[in-house]
Amino acid sequence: MTFWEHLDELRSVLIKSLVAWLVASIAVFYFKKPLFDLIFRPLKQGQQLINIDVTAQFFTHVQAALCVGFVVALPFIVAWLYGFVAPALYRNEKRYSVIFVLSSLILFAAGVALNYFLIFPLSFHMLSTYQVSDIVVNQISLTSYISLLLVLSIFLGLMFEIPVLTWLLAKLGILRREHLKRYRGHVFVTILIIAAVITPTGDPFTLLLVTLPIYLLYELSILIIPATI
Repeated sequence: MTFWEHLDELRSVLIKSLVAWLVASIAVFYFKKPLFDLIFRPLKQGQQLINIDVTAQFFTHVQAALCVGFVVALPFIVAWLYGFVAPALYRNEKRYSVIFVLSSLILFAAGVALNYFLIFPLSFHMLSTYQVSDIVVNQISLTSYISLLLVLSIFLGLMFEIPVLTWLLAKLGILRREHLKRYRGHVFVTILIIAAVITPTGDPFTLLLVTLPIYLLYELSILIIPATI
């Protein structure tokens, strides 16, 4: 294939991906109640959110549908992109690329799940009930709730990508196993500080629940990098 034929093929893949994302988002948008039942499940019994912007609820619905729609369409998008790239890869590169993509998706999903079921509920409860004075009453807005949930989910998902990122850097010759071993202590302290920032509950148990899985993923990174790299 010529360069322009490759470009046409890429354009076709991108168009199909956008159409799949749009169709999935429209389908998710239709199921408003189960969608927001899922989003609001971390709220404790009796907790309520407020809205002061006339357009906020509609655009929050659209934003949520687009995010979940992308997740629904992602397997198709990844398959089409892989089909476009695969002919240019050697057999061992195809095997590594499949492992890399699947591992990335699984680890990101695990990070999001940890946030949804543990980190976000605890963090939101602490922050929403914290008061500098009795004369200041907390009324949490819908947009604030959604933003915190989205930011923490993306952050935890990315943190769980440590093994695949270190493996890729090692394959590129940028990182060596000795480097990871040498800076174990520094990494643990860094993860502890980051965990303290994203889990402002002041609870040591919750802090360790965030720190330990991420640090264990760092140790896993050391194991999966061959000693010769």
